[in-house]
Amino acid sequence: MTVPTGRFAAYWERRLDKLEAKERRRAQQLTAWRNRRHRRPLAVVLVAADLVLIGGAAGFRVGDTWVFPVLWLTGILVGGSAFVLLRTLTGVMCGGFSRLLDEREREWRHRVTYTAYQILSYLMVIAVFYCLLIAGTEDGGSRGAMMLSALLVTGTTIPPILLGWSLPDDDPADFEEAIGHA
Repeated sequence: MTVPTGRFAAYWERRLDKLEAKERRRAQQLTAWRNRRHRRPLAVVLVAADLVLIGGAAGFRVGDTWVFPVLWLTGILVGGSAFVLLRTLTGVMCGGFSRLLDEREREWRHRVTYTAYQILSYLMVIAVFYCLLIAGTEDGGSRGAMMLSALLVTGTTIPPILLGWSLPDDDPADFEEAIGHA
């Protein structure tokens, strides 16, 4: 692994410092919700929204006037809201740099990322088989693209779902420490 030098290294350090400051501010948001009792229902809502997206994609027909748009927009709005909340409640573990994580958080992130990668790979295999199955039907290309999109969105929501469901409750002392450094 190469170590950046010169102006690039200074830029990178400033960028990481900004991300660290942003994460400290985000750590102070919704502190009362950072427990399983609040994260698990959000994970269930996100899974339900993903299923609505997949159902909308499965029922997609070109020229459909309301079923697909209603299902798709509902899935995106509800799922997007749950996704943003879960990302906030699980902290930087879903997508932060390793420098910002302690050993426990780094281990959680690696485990969840590996599992999510495997699930996303299986979802893409399902999408390929779905596309092959409907290739000869009317609007097969459009329907395949919609299913691929729905499964890809579903795959990208796996890390916050897994973290939201399985993370233990946060220690309140961690928040006092974060507030003291701010």
